[in-house]
Amino acid sequence: MPTYQYACTECGHAFDQFQSFSDASLTECPECGGKLRKVFSAAGVVFKGSGFYRTDSRSGSSSTSSTTSTTSSSSTSSPAPATSGSSD
Repeated sequence: MPTYQYACTECGHAFDQFQSFSDASLTECPECGGKLRKVFSAAGVVFKGSGFYRTDSRSGSSSTSSTTSTTSSSSTSSPAPATSGSSD
């Protein structure tokens, strides 16, 4: 079930609510009885960690050739100062 964030327009009370997709949106603040609004964030998925790469889900032999072709195409499209800095 998705989690929705709500905030009261009158008292500022903010909370999270587990709701089904088919459930109606909440309209009344549980604290003061004021009007609620849904709070939308910029991204629905946040990737945290050391990194995620296009080749992570591919087999070992094709990821090596993809990495090589990606590296060579990256160096030709990069400006000269960035290329010399990344080669060192």
